[in-house]
Amino acid sequence: MTPYGLLVQRFDRHYLLRSSADVLEWDAQAMMPDGGGDLRAAQLGTLRVLAHEAIATPDMAERLAAAEAAPPEDGWERANLAAMRRAWVHTAAVPSDLVEAHARAASACELAWRAARRGDDFASLLPHLEHVVKLTRQVGEAKGAMMGLSVYDALADEHEPGAREALLTPLFARLERELPPLVDSIVAAQARTSRAPELVGPFPVARQAALGRRVAERMGFDFTRGRLDVSAHPFCGGAAEDVRMTTRYDERDFLPSILGVIHETGHALYEMGLPRAWVRQPVGRAAGMGLHESQSLLMEMQAARSPEFLGYLAGVAAEELGVELSRETLVRNALGVERSLIRVDADEATYPLHVIVRFTLERALLSGDLPVGELPGAFRDAMERVVGIRPPNDRDGCLQDVHWPSGAFGYFPSYTIGAIAAAQLFAIALEKHPMIPSELTRGELGTLREFAREHVHQHGSRFDTNAILERATGRGLDVDALLAHLRRRYLGA
Repeated sequence: MTPYGLLVQRFDRHYLLRSSADVLEWDAQAMMPDGGGDLRAAQLGTLRVLAHEAIATPDMAERLAAAEAAPPEDGWERANLAAMRRAWVHTAAVPSDLVEAHARAASACELAWRAARRGDDFASLLPHLEHVVKLTRQVGEAKGAMMGLSVYDALADEHEPGAREALLTPLFARLERELPPLVDSIVAAQARTSRAPELVGPFPVARQAALGRRVAERMGFDFTRGRLDVSAHPFCGGAAEDVRMTTRYDERDFLPSILGVIHETGHALYEMGLPRAWVRQPVGRAAGMGLHESQSLLMEMQAARSPEFLGYLAGVAAEELGVELSRETLVRNALGVERSLIRVDADEATYPLHVIVRFTLERALLSGDLPVGELPGAFRDAMERVVGIRPPNDRDGCLQDVHWPSGAFGYFPSYTIGAIAAAQLFAIALEKHPMIPSELTRGELGTLREFAREHVHQHGSRFDTNAILERATGRGLDVDALLAHLRRRYLGA
């Protein structure tokens, strides 16, 4: 067997082990009773180590070099070899004992976060979070030493290849400068109209769940290859052939749950649309979490929150929930802009500001400039300064997100990268397929979904995010598209 063929076998095993851990982690967040936390942490730690050791063996550097010396002729195989190199660097840099320690600590901390969030009790989370931050810093140091990067850049690169503080800082600085006055203008414009009619509940969870399943199927989610459940924090995970989504429900307001389902279905469609022939190889994975987020926001923010689709949604929601609901009522509720506390419920105009808060704080946590014990106050101050609202408690402040307790530092910038990319992709989709708005009035997302599959999904990791955007839109990541979209949708400019 060729050196490349041997690598394919090794990465196939790595994928199976890693994807098994991903599914177990999803199960831990969505279905596992609290009492199973210790066992699940041990299981996850063991699987993460086995996946790590599958490609972090001492002979891998030599095998990669041999394959690169006689690279495959096929373009996909060459791209896969490059993706193997990148995956190996991220993996081999971290010793197995640190991988296991980090996985166990993150699993235990995530479980502690659930209780801390419910009880608004940051003190109970503090020792767990301090341990996770310490171990995550060690992971970043190990990767950074091998990659020639800072701790933060090494961690961010794992989530979005090529993400660097030097690129993100000016991008976010511009948004921090231009979004607040834009939000002021939108809020003022909406204040001049009458208050949005209230959505009159209660909306039983079972009916909301039926609505979510109906819309997910309409979008193209294949329930023979995935499922939809409930968690404290909506997310999509699992593996390409076993895609898991969650949402959360509030009987007083069904919009967060259905928009959450649409968002996570966007993620799921990306996973389901990845090249099937490469599903167990690095090149068959998503190009990065920023691009992944663009696919959820393409469906949720760009398409589903359009007045056209909201008209369709009002009709099916009225049927499933047994209420009277007009398009105007849904539009006014779904497109309201305000400075709010909760990131996952924030409108698209203020959402990037929430990300900027976290980007700033997580860098300070990793550098040691911000002691973990001072996070609650620092979070409140940053929210007041950047978003314009001060959390009254930790539950709605630094405890609202699962990312830091689960060790996912460097992930937050992906959300804003995704928002920018989604605006660019939707603009070019409308240009190429002007029938899309009329299709959205009927709840038809097929043309947009196929556009995404053609220009994003089918490429896997053959190209990076910037190259995929350049191929699809003619331009790399460009913040102008997002700002233009917000002005057009909310100010008619």
